[in-house]
Amino acid sequence: MRYADAGVDISRADRAKQRIRHLAARTFTSGVLNDIGAFGALYQLDRKRWKDPVLVASADGVGTKLKVAFAMRVHSTVGVDIVNHCVNDILTQGAEPLFFLDYLALGKLEPAVVEQIIEGMAGACKRAGCALIGGETAEMPDFYPPGEYDLAGFILGAVERDRVLNGSAVRAGDVLLALPSSGLHTNGYSLARKLAFEVAGLKLDTYVAELQNKVGAELLRPHRCYLPALREMLRRGWLSALAHITGGGITGNLPRVLPRNVQARVELGSWPVLPVFRWLAQLGEIDQAEMLNTFNLGVGMILVVPPKNVRLVEAYLKRRREKFFAIGRIEPGKPAVVYSGQFSL
Repeated sequence: MRYADAGVDISRADRAKQRIRHLAARTFTSGVLNDIGAFGALYQLDRKRWKDPVLVASADGVGTKLKVAFAMRVHSTVGVDIVNHCVNDILTQGAEPLFFLDYLALGKLEPAVVEQIIEGMAGACKRAGCALIGGETAEMPDFYPPGEYDLAGFILGAVERDRVLNGSAVRAGDVLLALPSSGLHTNGYSLARKLAFEVAGLKLDTYVAELQNKVGAELLRPHRCYLPALREMLRRGWLSALAHITGGGITGNLPRVLPRNVQARVELGSWPVLPVFRWLAQLGEIDQAEMLNTFNLGVGMILVVPPKNVRLVEAYLKRRREKFFAIGRIEPGKPAVVYSGQFSL
């Protein structure tokens, strides 16, 4: 017998990895010291660029959004998702991305599928100025069903020590500005899929008037990257903190960047809830608290801004034609989110 008889085709994997090498090479920056294929990836930090750097690392996955990608047979968007999610996570501590690695495991390695995923990742890395320098592509027969895979990402970034955001600079009186999300991003998909496909009985190609889109296309909207909007503000030290609104919504994520003596008061109705969230709330008859604790509801990143910098930040965002919303402020109290008002879901 051969390894291929057990379901692992090394020659097919080698062909796929040749294409990966080509796509990854497009993202290489000056710090990358070796090509894809070595046992480890080499990266040299530019000490002229970084004076007193702190390294910031993060890892994440795409979650059950992958189920939508499998069914749609569209795989490039989840490659974008995993990179942008990881970039946003380290942004919250002030870090700019240096390099990215991926883990891709499939029941059967299909080169065309792998290429789509890596193409999406490479494009997102290129746009973020982040090198895709390695990873693992594993063929695991009998572990994943045919046509399915798992995808995870690992990122390393850097920030000057005196620019690290860790919540300690947050004070009562700071203003909360929200940058909009593009949709569900990569969270809440287990509930969203259940509502769309089981409760409502819809198909991927069903057009929904409230969404002005087909269900599958709406659910595959890529996770937005906030680096272009925030890079210059981070370098100038205009922000007290940043909160990436992922699983747990505003309720679960904003307190992660608050010190012990303050809380966030958020005014509901101060930003437009995206149609997809209103639609899901109606399908499941979901109450306001559950929605706030599950989905981002149209807010992808929250900026905590000292009062003296609010005009600077707002003027900068307007120059960039970035949408933003003033959604509340920091007040004395225990770390938590306190809501005022209500949505009309």
